[in-house]
Amino acid sequence: MKKVETNKLYGHLSALFTVGIWGMTFISTKILLKDFTPFQILFLRFLLGYILLWLVSPKLLKVNTRKEEGYFALAGILGIVLYYFLENLALTLTNASNVGIIVSVAPFFTVLLAKVVTPAKQVNRWFYIGFLVSLSGIILISLSSLSVLEIHPTGDVLSLLAAMIWAAYSLVTKKISSFGYNILLATRRTFFYGLLFMLPILFVTGTPTIALEAFTMTNVLNLVFLGAVASAVCFVTWNYSVSKLGAVQASVYIYAVPAITVVTSALFLGEKFTPVIAAGTVLTTIGLFVSERSSGEQKESEQDIQ
Repeated sequence: MKKVETNKLYGHLSALFTVGIWGMTFISTKILLKDFTPFQILFLRFLLGYILLWLVSPKLLKVNTRKEEGYFALAGILGIVLYYFLENLALTLTNASNVGIIVSVAPFFTVLLAKVVTPAKQVNRWFYIGFLVSLSGIILISLSSLSVLEIHPTGDVLSLLAAMIWAAYSLVTKKISSFGYNILLATRRTFFYGLLFMLPILFVTGTPTIALEAFTMTNVLNLVFLGAVASAVCFVTWNYSVSKLGAVQASVYIYAVPAITVVTSALFLGEKFTPVIAAGTVLTTIGLFVSERSSGEQKESEQDIQ
């Protein structure tokens, strides 16, 4: 019992670390979009992450069945290609803080998908109360940002679609964790499929080449941050969190992303940080802790996908 509680503690700490880093990725991506296309950034960060994971553990992962291989491919499409492409594209149409706020509704979509996949699965009232509190904070921040954003519905819709995609990815990741593979090797396998499915799109969009002038010191440092830390390290820590906490409980930590994003956007991009945004940030954070109470009243099923 004590070991289980310790594992859950590590899972919580790992999730908190992960979203802390991911909350800052919008800033790096926004900076890189001045010299790179959304897909170039996406490909370079995960290529760098893939190479780093190979250097850390140069072992082959032997997948037992084609069905399990299919889950890795699906995870690569959802969590690497679709989610990040939609997010990066949204960043070209709206502020970094707005994207960070909207994608934070992913936990709610995770719950909805989990209930569809396992109808018997129940989520208690604290999760929904926490979601509503966080949503009120999200609305406050969004409304406060309208004078800056001038309303860009396309970017907002793309961000919302990204949140839905991430919810599906979280459930697939939970299923993969049940296979018992090494988390680092499993993450690298997901990166492989993400890069594989990215290649044809990269060439179709006509952006396979990048000018050497684009690789300034600032851009290189941001690419290293995205590839080594936010991709290689954080995908491993996120998958670890999902394996210990479950897809729904781990996803609750995404509520913290807006708080981190709006603060870092103000510090590094000069985006506005008003008292209303501060209040919204506090509400989203409170919502996270309220939703976390659901874990104290019931345990999440070990398998979200049968």
